[in-house]
Amino acid sequence: MDGRDLVRSVRVVKAVGPAQGLRSVRAAWRRRRADARAFARQGAERARVPGAASGAEPQPGGGLIHFARSSLRVRVASGGAVFCGWDGAGPEPSYALAGACPEVDPRAVLEPDTEGGWRVVSERVMVAVSRHGAVEVRTPGGVTLRRELPPRWWDRTEQGGAAEGGGASRWVQRSEVAADARVFGLGGRAHGPRLRDGTYRLWNTDPGGAFEPGDDPLSLTMPVQLVVADAGTHLVFHDNSWDGRVTLREGAEGAGSGHDRPGTCELRMDGGPLRYWVLLGTPSRVLLGWTALTGAPALPPGWALGYQHARWGFGGQEEVRRVVADYRRRELPLSAVHLDIDHYDGHRVFTVDREQYPDLPGLARELRADGVRLVSIVDPAVKAQPGDAVYDGGAAGDAFVRDARGQEVRGVVWAGESVYPDFTDGRVRKWWGGLYAERLEQGFAGVWHDMNEPVSFAAFGEPTLPRSARHALEGRGGDHREAHNVYALAMAQAGYEGLCELRPEERPFLFSRSGWAGLQRYGGSWSGDVATGWPGLRASLSLVLGLGLCGVPYSGPDVGGFSAEPSRELYLRWFQLGAYLPLFRTHSAIRAGRREPWEFGDEVLEHARTALRERARLLPYFHTLGQLARLTGAPYVRPVWWHAPRDRELRDCEDAFLLGDALLVAPVLEGGVTRRAVRLPRGRWYDTATGRAYDGPGQVVVDAPLSRIPVLARAGAVLPVTGADGAPELEVWAPAAGRRGGGVVVPDTGDGWRRPEVERFASRLEGGAVVVERQDGGAAGYPVRVRGLDA
Repeated sequence: MDGRDLVRSVRVVKAVGPAQGLRSVRAAWRRRRADARAFARQGAERARVPGAASGAEPQPGGGLIHFARSSLRVRVASGGAVFCGWDGAGPEPSYALAGACPEVDPRAVLEPDTEGGWRVVSERVMVAVSRHGAVEVRTPGGVTLRRELPPRWWDRTEQGGAAEGGGASRWVQRSEVAADARVFGLGGRAHGPRLRDGTYRLWNTDPGGAFEPGDDPLSLTMPVQLVVADAGTHLVFHDNSWDGRVTLREGAEGAGSGHDRPGTCELRMDGGPLRYWVLLGTPSRVLLGWTALTGAPALPPGWALGYQHARWGFGGQEEVRRVVADYRRRELPLSAVHLDIDHYDGHRVFTVDREQYPDLPGLARELRADGVRLVSIVDPAVKAQPGDAVYDGGAAGDAFVRDARGQEVRGVVWAGESVYPDFTDGRVRKWWGGLYAERLEQGFAGVWHDMNEPVSFAAFGEPTLPRSARHALEGRGGDHREAHNVYALAMAQAGYEGLCELRPEERPFLFSRSGWAGLQRYGGSWSGDVATGWPGLRASLSLVLGLGLCGVPYSGPDVGGFSAEPSRELYLRWFQLGAYLPLFRTHSAIRAGRREPWEFGDEVLEHARTALRERARLLPYFHTLGQLARLTGAPYVRPVWWHAPRDRELRDCEDAFLLGDALLVAPVLEGGVTRRAVRLPRGRWYDTATGRAYDGPGQVVVDAPLSRIPVLARAGAVLPVTGADGAPELEVWAPAAGRRGGGVVVPDTGDGWRRPEVERFASRLEGGAVVVERQDGGAAGYPVRVRGLDA
């Protein structure tokens, strides 16, 4: 046990109590012994590099290039995505891909390059491979966006024995990008959203308490990097779910041509295939291609875009009823209430504490009559107790993860000693998805997945399952080193598909603390246990922006922070930020105080009411952004450089964001601030509170009183809002003279699956008046409210 383990041990015992703490000590020793039995001591290894190129075989979309000690498959898909796979690795099988691998580009050709190398040439991208295995991804014009140096493997020698490598070689790949490049992504990171110099681990991890910007890794990691530079934008995805580390170093521009120091990335993986995809283009085109590759984001039901309130420790249905009545009495819009693990019977999943909730279905019906849904937490671990219906059903169907000796793997979570379903088995996913019928029968309208990294309380070592634990991995077989990072993704698939089967007429509502590339197919995410404090508030924004750039557009934090009671100012500023994020939810730990707005005094209550009413007014806009995310992959919340990735000042802006194309939101992320600087993209922007116009690009200073955070609207923007009569109307911000504007509206079609119409509008200034019409020249068809003409 090292110092870090000792600190974790103290934190675990403090968090879960002495009895559970003792169980966590035993679980940690069991995990260590299981791995020691399954994995022999690491033996000798032999380093390997590709060597010199010896020939190539043309194939559809590219070809196979042979080297002395390896081979590289290069394949260009019809949409321009580039696949590279070493040592015979192909695109499939993959947990990230949505369905079958995309069709190849039939026009891509393999041809000899200069100096003994090869290149694949297509209409949208060119890939050059040197004679020693370096790979350059270039634009059609020949500009290099990324250079992958020849990889290196460490293969076990025969004398090494059955080492922990389990037959898989460790490997490292080093890459170079432009000197001015900025890197984003890698899943949910408290740093950033721009990822600065440092090492980032690729291993989904419960931080063991509330996290702050310096903590890494967190619950949702992805080997996805979005790289933005003057030369262009590209996304690289290493399709490998093993444990790994990414070390980034930003470049530096020299005094003259040829003196630049490129940015570098070093990726080290403990095993698994060396294969990756690269997509290039504008940010919007890259995310569109990523969506085509990994799947369209699931569209949340309309009510899930409203304000939601959670509490760990409601104490029973009468308290839930009282809280909802207080929201209604104070005229505060509320869409959903979330019940945490305390509503379970003994913390056992798919159960209800009948003393505290004697009539949960009746409570759900009563709340829904007032427009409020119930959402249930669902943890993956099942209490290992014969007589428990879920355990007995899973044991009878051999559904739980086993160790190398064939015994059920036992961990410790809130219910005590528990077992874990193997969600990498389609048969188990089917069984688990059917269990959600119990949640629906209790009246729940949605679920949130927690503790699914997966977590097993551990006084020392990693708080998860043994690395030697066995998994089906869709029939291929393998262990937890490969399955760990995709465990929550497969659980989300099980829940989503089960809910679709149980309620085929409704879109499921599901979000998850953990996941992997492709999570958006099944739902969204939330920050997890973010620390209460100004650094935690800043981390909240980083997580949402970073996940959006990895293809997960629906996410949000625990408003107010999870770990402690916030000050009135911190709570209000967090609440104001949350009003402009896709998932708007208050939540906290059981001993961290309440999060209802009236608990913070009359002034905070009044300003929170203003934020809630503005969120309700913008719901048609959020509906539109959700539909656009499904269709295009563009996140609701976008970095301010989204439309101007070559603007270096915008690339370094991390304290503001675009909400769709129309609005720029500048939250207050520090205490005592009543004015703040805002970096504007090009064009005219209106302060939505004062109507004052500002012209970008450049920086302006705007008022940020305690009553609101700065929100600016793009000149010419047309966005749908809720009018005074409750019906949708168009809010139009006056275009600048000589300029045109526009917007997209996707009407709400309910919570089913009916495909909506996409309506496009144009705006222009004509004779001192603003004219709004459909792009086909027809009348707007909605009431129109013009703003900004007097600025």
